[in-house]
Amino acid sequence: MDSVSQFALGASCAALALHGDNRPWRAVLVGGLVATLPDLDVLFSTGSPIGDVRSHRGHSHSLLWLTVASVPIAHGLAAAFGERQRLRRWWTSVWLALFTHPLLDALTVYGTKLALPFSEHAFAIGCIFVIDPLFTIPLLVGLHGYVRRGAGAGARWNRRGLSVACLYAAWSFVAQQLATHAAHAQLAAMGISTQRVVVMPAPLQTLLWRVVAVDGDHAYEGFWSVFDGERPVRFERINRGSEWLAALRDNAFAQSVDAFAHGFTKAERHGDALRCIDLRMGQEPHYVFAFEVARVREDGAVEPLVLDRKVSARIDARRGLEWLWLRMLGVDIASPR
Repeated sequence: MDSVSQFALGASCAALALHGDNRPWRAVLVGGLVATLPDLDVLFSTGSPIGDVRSHRGHSHSLLWLTVASVPIAHGLAAAFGERQRLRRWWTSVWLALFTHPLLDALTVYGTKLALPFSEHAFAIGCIFVIDPLFTIPLLVGLHGYVRRGAGAGARWNRRGLSVACLYAAWSFVAQQLATHAAHAQLAAMGISTQRVVVMPAPLQTLLWRVVAVDGDHAYEGFWSVFDGERPVRFERINRGSEWLAALRDNAFAQSVDAFAHGFTKAERHGDALRCIDLRMGQEPHYVFAFEVARVREDGAVEPLVLDRKVSARIDARRGLEWLWLRMLGVDIASPR
């Protein structure tokens, strides 16, 4: 999730643990800053754009390592504020701020390696978009009330804000299951395999859901809104570039993208460059994670690049938001391409 959401969630959890503190701003500031620590892994580059994407949400998001790190951080804070007698409460606040960070990240489709060092599996429930104001605003309102009204009445504001955010997260999971059911029914009716399907919210909300299915040489993209009623999901077929995927079979960069995307990939040729693209994040034809991984020589041979290059997508934000609003409300219009 975005840094504002992580700050707000960590601050809210710390405020719960440090209840009775007559300086509520301190709990908010400390909890919020501690909650953003796991994302400092972006400061350490692997030297490869694909490597950086895959290393993010790795060891710094391990539940075990964060639990271990919470002990010295709590000791340091308790000593700094001269409150060693409240060490247990400080540890609880730090642990909650750290522990909830990767759990929230795991609700997105990116993938978070919660179980390191025991498992490399990247957990990705995919029921919340990486930026969702409807999750974050209740937390911010609760924290505002907490700071303004103090540890007494303000604590109730904080609890209510956190409760609303948690209920919204629970709703997002329910909505995802509804979208998954509708998508699987339509894919089966079209004779398309439902073995490899990912369902995630369209940007900024949880009323409109994007579905991507991979079946052989093609992928299928569709959208389902909670206001669609019984209308079947309309899927558009996407050419995965099987010829280029085959040419990139032994390309280490392409293999890395495919592993990160759990097989939801396609390959495209742009000029003499071959791109490997993660189909999960973005929308046809604009994707967040697209990488140039090889060159096509004049004789047609494919040669790997020494270093991969991330390609930025250009998106008409105004047109996209207009479409998002209408489609979210159940208007049957094609996505902008």
